[in-house]
Amino acid sequence: MSQVEENSDIKEVQNTLQLMNLNTEGESTNLLKTEKQKVDILLKPTGNAPIMKKKKWTVDSDKPIGWIIEFIKKYLKLEVNEKLFLYVNQSFAPSPDQIVRNLYDCYNSEGTLVLHYCNTQAWG
Repeated sequence: MSQVEENSDIKEVQNTLQLMNLNTEGESTNLLKTEKQKVDILLKPTGNAPIMKKKKWTVDSDKPIGWIIEFIKKYLKLEVNEKLFLYVNQSFAPSPDQIVRNLYDCYNSEGTLVLHYCNTQAWG
């Protein structure tokens, strides 16, 4: 087998692996991409909620909404017994075990998931 034939065989194998979404070790490249995906979220205060200095955050897509609620509580230095309500599209409160990626896929606006937070119940 000549050098030219070997190189063309190698390129053919590499192209086949790309089509199958596999790297040279046979691992799926799609899995590697989805494991590390992040989602942009925009946090907006509603009602009497304190305003956050930084409003846009990048979060792992596999985090539950409950994690974001706890994060906001810590950032705003709220008491443990204080409630915080989170709303999507100013209309409904997602359950704390809802995954961020699911909400992003359904309700993102211009590549950002907009979440409204407040101390008292506002919508829904």
